[in-house]
Amino acid sequence: MSGLVLERVSVSLGGRPVLQDVTLAVEPRALLAVVGPNGAGKTSLLRAVAGLAPFTGTMRLGGETLGGGTSPARARRIAYLPQRSELAWALSVRDAVMLGRLPHGDPFSGATPQDVRAVAAALDRLGLAGFAARPVTELSGGERARVMLARVLATEASLLLADEPTAALDPAHQLAVLGLLRQVAAEGRIVVAVLHDLALAARFADQVAVLHDGRLAAIGPPDAALSDGVLGAVFGLAFAHATVDGRRVPIPLGPR
Repeated sequence: MSGLVLERVSVSLGGRPVLQDVTLAVEPRALLAVVGPNGAGKTSLLRAVAGLAPFTGTMRLGGETLGGGTSPARARRIAYLPQRSELAWALSVRDAVMLGRLPHGDPFSGATPQDVRAVAAALDRLGLAGFAARPVTELSGGERARVMLARVLATEASLLLADEPTAALDPAHQLAVLGLLRQVAAEGRIVVAVLHDLALAARFADQVAVLHDGRLAAIGPPDAALSDGVLGAVFGLAFAHATVDGRRVPIPLGPR
């Protein structure tokens, strides 16, 4: 298996289990959306894969076992965009995105031509080229969120982990970012994104993993993972459905 494989992965925080026996596999060229109610373990799953939370079980990426902890080698392979990622310093947008290149070299040396190309490409893809010289602190919340995503893309990692990448964005930019993540996956990488919007997950993901109380309630293509039975059991809501681009999209109606 050349992709990401988790076998019976569990995470405990403060002695309390928050993720239990999660087993899943994601091939390259796939976008996996991770959904579930608040407290289901979504962020803990991403942090464990990123090496930021201790876990038990087995993880492999590209056939190689991933241990705990972080390292430059791991950071070159796995790029992580946390929730509410912010920069407190008045760095220019270009310099903020250049931070994504730190795993590739000496932080005290100058940018290489490859660094410059990767940053320019990331700025271009997020529509930020015109903002490159502006301080990040002068941007709107949505613009800063796009800068943080550009920083992750600039890493050029084979696995991209994004925790609620659309949370601070207006609807137009939500659609643009999910379309971009799907395109990045189609180019040969693996993208795992935590999403609260089930409609976006249904529209853009190749696979959906549904977490509930720290366990994997369902995984598979959106139609199967977001079936009426799964949605009712996990979210306790009734749903209507629309068809968008040939995909069945759930629309929450209210309590069952």
